[in-house]
Amino acid sequence: MIDIVNLAIPYFGLILVGYVCGRIKGLPEAGLAWMNFFLLYVSLPALLFGIMARTPFAELNNPPFLIATTLGTMLAFALALIVGKLVGKLSLREATIAGLAGAYGNIGYMGPGLALALFGDTAAAPTALIFCCDSIFLFTIVPLLIELTDRDHPSLLHALGVTAKQIVLNPLIMSACLGALAAALHIQFPVALNNTLQFLQNAAAPTALFALGVTVALRSFDRVPWEVPSVIAVKLLIHPLIAFGLMLAFGPFAQPWAATALLMAALPPALNVFVMARQNDTWIEPASVAVLIGTFASVVTLTSVMWLIQSGRLVFP
Repeated sequence: MIDIVNLAIPYFGLILVGYVCGRIKGLPEAGLAWMNFFLLYVSLPALLFGIMARTPFAELNNPPFLIATTLGTMLAFALALIVGKLVGKLSLREATIAGLAGAYGNIGYMGPGLALALFGDTAAAPTALIFCCDSIFLFTIVPLLIELTDRDHPSLLHALGVTAKQIVLNPLIMSACLGALAAALHIQFPVALNNTLQFLQNAAAPTALFALGVTVALRSFDRVPWEVPSVIAVKLLIHPLIAFGLMLAFGPFAQPWAATALLMAALPPALNVFVMARQNDTWIEPASVAVLIGTFASVVTLTSVMWLIQSGRLVFP
């Protein structure tokens, strides 16, 4: 257990450092703009590109794994959306963001670093695949539902066009696709370029975790909406259970692949949940609360999942 604690503490510790700094320093939120730009358009794309480019293309061709992991995310999204409507009496627009909070884990900021640290290079391919498929699904269904609720006479064609544009312009999805292309073509990059990419990749996790802590520290809230604990329970408890069941149903998969899927499903709600809530001007405060509480609750739940996997108590046949 001490090995898992030693592995997890730096990740949650950086979030805590950012949170404390955000609370005591009082700098304006605008100061995060360039840090977030660096993360979204430079460092995280470099990380995902590097993971995909280093992975043999044959390992990326695993349809049963893609179906199982994406189906798990779909089920978690649908369940959290229903919970939001029933418990919180939310509109479809609000419940869509609640569904995102219950399905979209911190697969960009925390996922790759934790998976590679826990399982080594064998986790690179499943991590990249889960990120791509989850992001494509969620960045399709959420803008689609939002767009359909945003118009007096919604046009499905217009909504699909807006959704497709957001996917094409998403730097994280595109960098992962370019990395897969580089892997398929066996492209070898010059040493200087590889070193530059590595430099950027190394900056992704610490910068992202610190920015996450600062961002949630700057969010103020007066109460916890009724639906938030239920949505967090879907993300931290039910989503991993769904992932575990689907790994058994669609498997067998190699232990590192199945374990990576379970780890990624157990991650807390992503900061992008709050970002998308603010972009669409809906469910903003509850999204902030869900990210904050979910992140700190995952200190227990995520660490427990890591311990079960690493100790051998959770084995996939």
